[in-house]
Amino acid sequence: MLVDIVPVGSVSAEVKRAASSALRSVYNCDVTVNDSQSVPTGAYDSGRNQYCAETFIQLAERVGRGEKNIAITPHDLFYRRRNYVFGLAYLDGSGSVVSTYRLQTSSDGGFSNKSASEIFENRVRKEIVHEIGHTYGLEHCDNNRCVMNFSPTVREVDIKEENLCGSCQRHVH
Repeated sequence: MLVDIVPVGSVSAEVKRAASSALRSVYNCDVTVNDSQSVPTGAYDSGRNQYCAETFIQLAERVGRGEKNIAITPHDLFYRRRNYVFGLAYLDGSGSVVSTYRLQTSSDGGFSNKSASEIFENRVRKEIVHEIGHTYGLEHCDNNRCVMNFSPTVREVDIKEENLCGSCQRHVH
């Protein structure tokens, strides 16, 4: 299985590296990093001052070279009526997206004594693994340690682990 990471906008080398290594370690897949793309036309919603997540998924599906393709962007994303999303993927689809915009809040609320950059990198890793999980057909998991747990805030992201729980692991082929 090849997963192609599609950076949209200015994405740091650290973020690309964290995303690649997380995908390799959890899914044991091949990972490539595509050329940086510009923000899709029509993605920006001036009323919300945010970007529509679905347009980034379509871009990833269009330019991605993998069986699974994930856009990574520093831009703030929304989906339908939600205020914001960390990422979005279609169940069993080939495309997905993760936004690093709201993963960058400085601290994890005293949850650990990690540096801000380490906390940020861990969040990126978890969200990338989470969205690709959806493309493998995984739904949200009730286990709050499982990476497939639904995390509406960074606090929940910080609590969960980077890995799939046993029951989610069994659904990935």
